[in-house]
Amino acid sequence: MNETEEKRPVPAWAALLPENEFISYLPSYTGGAYFDLFDEYTYPCKETGDITYYVYDPVKQGADPNGSYPVLVWLHGATNSLNGKFCICNCGGELFASPDYQKAMGGAYLIVPLANEKTDENGRLTETFSEQYLQPLKSIIERVCLNAATGKIFAMGGSLGGFMTWKLAERFPDLFGGIIPISTGYVPADEHLENIARHNVAVFVTMGRHDETLDFDKDIVPHMQKMEDLGFLCYFPEWVKNGDGGVASLFYGWEMGQHCMINQIQANLFYDNGAPYDPRLPHGVTGWIRQVCERRTE
Repeated sequence: MNETEEKRPVPAWAALLPENEFISYLPSYTGGAYFDLFDEYTYPCKETGDITYYVYDPVKQGADPNGSYPVLVWLHGATNSLNGKFCICNCGGELFASPDYQKAMGGAYLIVPLANEKTDENGRLTETFSEQYLQPLKSIIERVCLNAATGKIFAMGGSLGGFMTWKLAERFPDLFGGIIPISTGYVPADEHLENIARHNVAVFVTMGRHDETLDFDKDIVPHMQKMEDLGFLCYFPEWVKNGDGGVASLFYGWEMGQHCMINQIQANLFYDNGAPYDPRLPHGVTGWIRQVCERRTE
């Protein structure tokens, strides 16, 4: 442990770690390498204010214009849009523009919409994503798909973005081929889960069991059996880890390393040594997306 790490607060959950585990403070990847591959657009919206959104277009980057490519909509967590373009990384979507991830998916469009977030004089967030954004987000997706070679549409996001992911699937289940709600304590009521399943939406839901901002036993456990019965892929690891295999710690005014499952998703669910985080996903998130795209709808 280096000098900087020694000065970091020790997480309360550190006492629960098995003897062979260690704490890791940063993901292995760094953000910003692929920002230039995203184009910036504005969607005029009276209800929420004009919405900035970023798009990665695989055809512009050399993919076959006669192909058909999935659309991945990445929804950020609270405060992330205050970081501007860096939200492309914060939301978990940036590395999906990398050549390796694009090749693994056979190409994909990426959309990163930004909520019009505002803070008060004390720095507290006063405006962010809400259900008011659902229809505008649908319109942005349709705008991107209008003249593009697009296939199945996926929504995914962590924390508040995970809540928005579920809400989009509730409101517009016929729009999506798959969703990945991440680190959210919100789970729809059974009738909504059943309707999502009836529309053949593939669901991959994930959260760490020691999430510092949520209560896994209260928020997730009551819904686990229902989600499994519906065929949803449920990934709830004991510990959220970084690529080096260490248990993730991130102090951002409060400890939230175990809340940051989005970092594992952006790492494509592979450790730095190439081993998958979950043996059920030997080809990572990109493999799951490709598998869903190849699935036939009866």
